[in-house]
Amino acid sequence: MQQRRASASSGRPSGTDGSDFSYRMVVDSRYTKVAKGKSRLSALFLSQAVVQLIGLLFTFLLTSKEEHSNRLTISSASLGLVSLIIGELGRKHSWVSLLRVCMVASSIAIFLSVFCVIKNSTMLEVINNPSNWKAKKFELLETGRVLLGSLVQMSLIGTITSLIGNMSPPKKAS
Repeated sequence: MQQRRASASSGRPSGTDGSDFSYRMVVDSRYTKVAKGKSRLSALFLSQAVVQLIGLLFTFLLTSKEEHSNRLTISSASLGLVSLIIGELGRKHSWVSLLRVCMVASSIAIFLSVFCVIKNSTMLEVINNPSNWKAKKFELLETGRVLLGSLVQMSLIGTITSLIGNMSPPKKAS
């Protein structure tokens, strides 16, 4: 009982004066890199989802004007959203295979979006006739959205690649 009072009166239990620092566990740097990568990936998924949702909105606005559906654009945005859901599951549960699927599927979705913008060729029409930009404003915004989505996708690929490298166990030297 006297020992309890003696240690309670000093305010600090014995053995916590900081002299045991060399015996404490050190977190491997790859675990901190994984945590930072996961938080960055979460922000990238959110921004890519916003870009894809804007793409769906533009597609429906343009489709209502032209009265014919562009299935390739709709499938591109849908594939992008599904790949982000798969990627979020992979990020939460640290499943490398789902992160790889997300990376490939979202890249295909962006390539399809780029193809649709190139096929549309609205940008060339506006460059040739700048006074006609107001009539083609949704198409121009779609081009900007695809460019932004491509930039986010490049950052997403780099982050997923880095994350996969840090999630994999280190190789033992022979």
